[in-house]
Amino acid sequence: MASKTIKLDYLARVEGEGAFKVVVRDGAVKHAELRIFEPPRFFEAFLRGRSYMEVPDITARICGICPIAYMMGSIHALEKVLGIKIDGQLRELRRLIYCGEWIESHVLHVFMLHAPDFLGYDSVIQMAKDHGDLVKKALEFKKVGNDIMTTIGGREIHPINVRVGGFYRVPTKRELQPLAEKLKGVRDFAIEAIRLVAKFDFPDSERDYEFVALRHPSEYPLNEGRLVSNKGMDIPIEDYDATFEETHVEHSTALHSHIRGRGPYFTGPLARYSLNFDKLTPTAQQVAREVGLGKTCNNPFKSIVVRLVESLYAVEEALRIIAAYEPPEKPFVEGTVRAGSGCHATEAPRGICYHRYTIDDAGLVTFARIIAPTSQNQPTIEKDLTSFVGNWLDLPDKELQYRCEQAIRNYDPCISCSCHFLKLDVDRG
Repeated sequence: MASKTIKLDYLARVEGEGAFKVVVRDGAVKHAELRIFEPPRFFEAFLRGRSYMEVPDITARICGICPIAYMMGSIHALEKVLGIKIDGQLRELRRLIYCGEWIESHVLHVFMLHAPDFLGYDSVIQMAKDHGDLVKKALEFKKVGNDIMTTIGGREIHPINVRVGGFYRVPTKRELQPLAEKLKGVRDFAIEAIRLVAKFDFPDSERDYEFVALRHPSEYPLNEGRLVSNKGMDIPIEDYDATFEETHVEHSTALHSHIRGRGPYFTGPLARYSLNFDKLTPTAQQVAREVGLGKTCNNPFKSIVVRLVESLYAVEEALRIIAAYEPPEKPFVEGTVRAGSGCHATEAPRGICYHRYTIDDAGLVTFARIIAPTSQNQPTIEKDLTSFVGNWLDLPDKELQYRCEQAIRNYDPCISCSCHFLKLDVDRG
């Protein structure tokens, strides 16, 4: 095998558009490209001139699967400008709605988009013919996450009840009780699912990543914490811009993120898990150990297991919050409108979601910057593809395509869910 070019021409069913290409010369991978050619979406631009109060509702529209991540990142950043400090039950409600998003997003990816790879199906529709009960239970599990978002946020997609300072309305204790019953009903399945998925056939593929995630002194990170890595980073979120940089590459309209002077990094479930294992619930830790994950995981193909461990954590954290919940006196905290800048990062299901805003003394946005997990992970995805494809070059074209698609879906970035429908062209030179 002297040379060939592997091209995946179109990634459909994603947030944006992309393709994959790998060039092989003299029997080795010369380079790999994850080509993102999505058109500009202009969210940062059309936020300028808007009231700070409009920002959460606009940023929620960036993603229909993870609106809470974008809302919370923007809200926390703006609250730093306005001098708002949220604690007590309002803070707990924010964790609760974020748990709902983690559940619905993780379960959607694991069972509808990723599991077919491991079980040998082209789609979940085909998989359901042989595993109908599993798919039905997974959909019921996902729906619990959506129900949490609806109860607290007003609706499950692009919630309307979340605002700077808190919520427009907070739920009563009675309104949360049905959620507790539903969460108890899916808890056993969450454990069962971890044990089931951990038995999948995983390629033996590990790399020495630099994991980056939030870390909080007393809880598994959702909304707050410091940015840490397994290579010694430990910084406040305010140092993000001084530590990370975005660069443009010719083959992608999505910017690539790097640690200044160090290179690519890996954010998302594997990073969170490996940097915060001690903050998981005892049950989540026990089941993770039982299925052989250990305290860290460097195999991206096992991210499907880690997502379910995080889903179990979200179930138990949601139950804890609901059990102790008492409605706060006021649904939100007022701030002082003033000119200033603020930044924040939260943990979207797919990784760190960073926001920075500047507002004037009338509360109008003059600057906005939003960095999604996909752009942060894109250079690492390319490195993974380069490394993994080099081990699979002798496979038939169809099997090689399958492996490439599977490697991309490990990350569940906003380009991963399309990969069952890719076209593969092999130029054998």
